[in-house]
Amino acid sequence: MTGRDSGADPRQKAVLEGPDIRRALTRIAHEILERTKGGEDVVLLGIQTRGVTLAERLAAALHEVEGRPVPWGSLDVTMYRDDLRLRPARAIRRTELPKGGIEDRVVVLVDDVLFSGRTVRAALDALNELGRPRAVQLAVLVDRGHRELPIRADYVGKNLPTSMRETVKVLLAENDGRDAVLLGPKEEK
Repeated sequence: MTGRDSGADPRQKAVLEGPDIRRALTRIAHEILERTKGGEDVVLLGIQTRGVTLAERLAAALHEVEGRPVPWGSLDVTMYRDDLRLRPARAIRRTELPKGGIEDRVVVLVDDVLFSGRTVRAALDALNELGRPRAVQLAVLVDRGHRELPIRADYVGKNLPTSMRETVKVLLAENDGRDAVLLGPKEEK
């Protein structure tokens, strides 16, 4: 696998490409169905931005296997983050719950990369204001370790041990024109 394309940082290496991502999402879909006994009460909520795209893809994979649609939506956690004062202002994106909401459902939060756990903590705070799910699970494409909070994913596409001097960048065709997970050196500030 190469990590180079036009305009790509030559120091970044592709650790997953399109077919790898597709297989990982298919595996996660099967794991969700197995753990939730067919996924009848499952709602997928993608964490803005790339988590939404992954939730939509997972919903399609679940539909393909089970033959019935799986509700999915989006969750913006911007106002629930604990680093608002440390980072530049972010644009607030949409939170859209699927028809039927999340009450007494199994909500699977979907995100691209699990790192410190702080985004997931923010997502749990946001969910608290939206309703009371029966259970909350977490699906991520990449788990890179380095947790700062006691959070773990229930479903992982790829465990990718990294150093703190590295970054993981997820590219998705709908957002970036191609599917890939890139590993590279952390940019100097």
